[in-house]
Amino acid sequence: MVVTLRRSYFGLGFAVVLFLTGCYSLEPVRAGIIPPVGSKVAFDVNDQGRIALGGTMGPSILQIEGRLLSRDSTNYAVAVSDIHFLQGGDQVWSGERVNINSQFVTSVYERRFSTTRTVLAGAATVGAVAALVGRSLLGSGDGEPPKTPPDTSASVRRPRRP
Repeated sequence: MVVTLRRSYFGLGFAVVLFLTGCYSLEPVRAGIIPPVGSKVAFDVNDQGRIALGGTMGPSILQIEGRLLSRDSTNYAVAVSDIHFLQGGDQVWSGERVNINSQFVTSVYERRFSTTRTVLAGAATVGAVAALVGRSLLGSGDGEPPKTPPDTSASVRRPRRP
């Protein structure tokens, strides 16, 4: 009964961890395909785009991430969340709307759920938690009870006289 209960808790915990630790990755979008409006996207910016967007977004932009608001024949409207720079480093934005000319973009990426990464991350997390819980439930594992240190001084008890 106890083993079955532990297994069910372990299974439930594994499912919760998988649900909470969803891993995402930026996947390249095939040429000619436009991600749906509202999806998380990233754009690699070319040299022409760095010059044109440098005054409003900062110099040496490598990649712009955000949520796609709309798309027409020449522009992407994006609620920007992050900017990555050529020399490294990132800048966090709060969803400001920016129009990016399609001529400034070399590659388009869409953020997608990665089942493999999620399962591996969830399994690693559950394994680590199980190891910690097992160690705390089983103790240090040496099998000997802790020894009580002896008194540091001898004491003598004398009865009280009336």
